[in-house]
Amino acid sequence: MLDLIGNIESILTSFGYLALFAIVFAESGLFFGFFLPGDSLLFTAGLLASKGLFDLQIVLIGVAVSAIVGDQVGYWMGSRYGRGFFSREGSILRNPSHIREAEEFYQKHGRKMIVIARFVPVVRTFAPIVAGIGKMDYRTFLTFNILGGILWTVVFILAGFLLGQVLPNANEVITLIVFAIIVVSLIPVGLEVWKGLNK
Repeated sequence: MLDLIGNIESILTSFGYLALFAIVFAESGLFFGFFLPGDSLLFTAGLLASKGLFDLQIVLIGVAVSAIVGDQVGYWMGSRYGRGFFSREGSILRNPSHIREAEEFYQKHGRKMIVIARFVPVVRTFAPIVAGIGKMDYRTFLTFNILGGILWTVVFILAGFLLGQVLPNANEVITLIVFAIIVVSLIPVGLEVWKGLNK
């Protein structure tokens, strides 16, 4: 974990805002971006901003815009190309019934899902793509995409920034902090699974 944080900090200090915004964009909506760091990246960016290595205002605005635009691209990819993938009756992965299930799910829970997904690794990447496949109402998606993107950005970047202000040597406990972030991020998934098992 410490190596991960060290690598993130090294990338950000070497390539600056461009790396930060590009990673957030890719992780937010490109299907291959699910393995990229998300929450830990924002937290580290906030930490670096507290040290004066980044401008906090630029980080907040840039990350929010990158996250929102990334989700928009994910939605577009899902609506444009995703439905064609589900074209084999009887297939476990490509069964057209998955499209109907996605449509029903996003009609009932789409608003909540788009916001909550921001705080869940991997789900964050695929939620907008599936929303596009399920033809979630675009205006509704856009509204909650903006809300979720801003909320996610503010929570994690300000958490890193404030911790850096309170604990100048925060790097010494960064492993425990990021581990806690990951655990907290997975709580919504656990709750939804629990609800599903108890229906």
